[in-house]
Amino acid sequence: MTSRAPIAVALDAPDLDTAAHWAGLVTPHVSTLKIGLELYLRFGPDAVASVRGPRGVDVFLDLKLHDIPATVGGAARAVAKVRPDLLTVHAAAGAAAIAAAVQALPDTRIVAVTVLTSLSNRDLDELGMAGPVSDAVLRLAALAVAAGARGLVCSPQEVAAVRAEVGPDITLITPGVRPAGQASHDQARVATPQEALRDGADLLVIGRPITSAPDPGAAAAALATALRRREPAAG
Repeated sequence: MTSRAPIAVALDAPDLDTAAHWAGLVTPHVSTLKIGLELYLRFGPDAVASVRGPRGVDVFLDLKLHDIPATVGGAARAVAKVRPDLLTVHAAAGAAAIAAAVQALPDTRIVAVTVLTSLSNRDLDELGMAGPVSDAVLRLAALAVAAGARGLVCSPQEVAAVRAEVGPDITLITPGVRPAGQASHDQARVATPQEALRDGADLLVIGRPITSAPDPGAAAAALATALRRREPAAG
């Protein structure tokens, strides 16, 4: 069987039946299913159970925990029963919060979110954060890895610099990935899947270009095929 593409499909569905239906269509082609905050808050552990099944793909629980260390650690322990393969924590919560999540879930890859892909340099100025975005991402990436994070979320525009900063052993996950010609929606910093992988990404988060397609399975298969075609040209 052909290996699955390094794509995390964002299952931003309105109900569990839809999420499970999408999961069934895309899992022959992709490596990861991503459950976001809205779906998890609505349905809790049932959201994970509905999409995981026997399919053998990774479950990425994208809760972006951001609180004091004790609360982040407690929240991470609270989701231990659903056995997420990946769990996100905001790097801006600080090193102690990241370390608390790592300690709470030693068998889960704790992934630190650097700067949301919806934010621009102007947004950082308004928030009072030292920019530009590229500098803020590198600062937060270094902090998170030192605290024990084994993965990072950054936009495709920063992924090459982050890879140079943290080395080859950290999983780099890139939202803001859009096939050529697709709308960017609420993402401010975007690139195509091929560009993101070329620059060092390990996992591409793709939602609406797949789930809003008339046939999500066919859309996932087409993207997977396109990514396999670029492999010989990599390097």
